[in-house]
Amino acid sequence: MIQIITEKTAWNSAVKLAKHSDFYHTYCYHELSKNENETPILIKYKDEKSCVLLALLVKEIENTDYKDARSVYGYTGVLYLSDKSNFDNDNFREELNEYFLEQRIVSIFSRLHPYLEHQEDVLDGLGVISSPGDVVFIDLLEPLEVQRQNYSRRLKTQVNKAQRLCTIIKGETDIHIQAFIDIYYENMQRVNANGSYFFDELYFHQLMTCPYFETELSLVLCNETQEIIAGALFIKTDDIVHYHLSGIKEEYLGFNPIKLVIDRMRVKSTNDGYKYLNLGGGRSCKQDSLFTFKSSFSKHYMPFKLWKFIVNEEAYEFLVNKQKQIEANVDFEIDKEFFPAYRRVLTS
Repeated sequence: MIQIITEKTAWNSAVKLAKHSDFYHTYCYHELSKNENETPILIKYKDEKSCVLLALLVKEIENTDYKDARSVYGYTGVLYLSDKSNFDNDNFREELNEYFLEQRIVSIFSRLHPYLEHQEDVLDGLGVISSPGDVVFIDLLEPLEVQRQNYSRRLKTQVNKAQRLCTIIKGETDIHIQAFIDIYYENMQRVNANGSYFFDELYFHQLMTCPYFETELSLVLCNETQEIIAGALFIKTDDIVHYHLSGIKEEYLGFNPIKLVIDRMRVKSTNDGYKYLNLGGGRSCKQDSLFTFKSSFSKHYMPFKLWKFIVNEEAYEFLVNKQKQIEANVDFEIDKEFFPAYRRVLTS
């Protein structure tokens, strides 16, 4: 049986039933991540033996009576609430399809969670799961000295230098948060980041105050000037610490302050009993300079997986053909890999 949950208390109560979950699954994170025209839903499927949770943001497709759905920024996927791995998904698949068709939801896009089990078993037969790349993590169950041995030689030198030039403080005041926001925006503009990375200021404040997970802001002071020159947000849930967002002032790039921040969080998280420090992957999961930066800390990788599910093939083809007509009349570069294809971005 499928139940749709949209109320905060019921949502969080359902997620708490999972043996392992993450802040990406919480009602709070969905509320602060949604766009103005999106509705967060938690799909709860329950039978005699198992329970499955699937959190999505549902959005109307402009100038049609169709909708589609996506996961929030980060790693969501499905939560499987059972000790048994041999999930029989025949009935789940049938009921989920029926619900999506009733709601005129054409397609689903979700980033799966790299550290949670049984997601592919649950989603078997529902669309396609692909792995475009890896995410990097530091194994916090290893002794601290072994973790550091996994650093590249250059990284060790850079961390030592940063330690001499900088001091790490915990960001706790509104002034601290605003300083980080300003640095983060400056950083995103410098690297010409996609507009989706420019979260509004309320997003940062709500991350810091949400009671359902712990967000820690690490700020870097220049020892000489006592100026805040960099910072990073880490979010802690269950046994995982996520390196979420960061920024550096351009004139201090040579100090490598974020490398010191990650090194210090590695030590703190190990001492606090966490299992993984997830650093994430490259942009669009590619092995680019961002991935190289992260992999200098560790050679422990997890495959990053995407779930793409076309529910209504006929409607999907109709929407794609409409988009092709638009593309034929503009002189822009087209992202051929974007899903769903009728929402793909045109970039100059």
